[in-house]
Amino acid sequence: MTDVSSAPRVGRPRSEAATSHNAILDAVHDMLKEKPARELTMDAVAKRAKVGKPTLYKWWPSKAALVMAVFHERLSGRLEAAPTSTVEATLRARVQSLIVEFNGLFGKVMGDLIAEGQSDPAVLRELYEQHIRLRRASTVAAIEQGKATGEFAASTDAELLVDAIFGPIYYRLLLRSAPLTEQYGDQLIDLILSGARNVRKQVDLNK
Repeated sequence: MTDVSSAPRVGRPRSEAATSHNAILDAVHDMLKEKPARELTMDAVAKRAKVGKPTLYKWWPSKAALVMAVFHERLSGRLEAAPTSTVEATLRARVQSLIVEFNGLFGKVMGDLIAEGQSDPAVLRELYEQHIRLRRASTVAAIEQGKATGEFAASTDAELLVDAIFGPIYYRLLLRSAPLTEQYGDQLIDLILSGARNVRKQVDLNK
């Protein structure tokens, strides 16, 4: 199919451009279900989306940028669990939400992007800045709130606690050393928070 972007006119109608844009993202989304990101090519994407390669490069300078766009626009908007009555419950909800998503296409593409980032550090930087950083900051803020209310010990290092909780989940995602289950998430929270809970407050609550 001839790339309409090469036609001799000032610009394509906005609706036509939006249609091409969505067709490309749809094509990549479907292809990522079938194969790893490393096996995608711009030629194959253009063929699946029925556009010319110039259209792809008009919006995305590389395959990695295109996969990242699909990740942000189609996959990464559903992870924030709503706040709950306690910070511990909020952490549990976020862990369970992440585990559910890691067992689907989101987890596959996350792993693909991390793999791509080993040879292209810019991919890792964008993944962190556009996806991980804000979610991490939100979780750190929740832990700090737990310290302020006495739910967690004042000595708790919020940044380290986030690493301790979510690091093992990424470990299982990438190495597949064992199943990544919701039960595992609960056990992880039980183990890690045993050293962060404010023991005195827990005793008072149990009286």
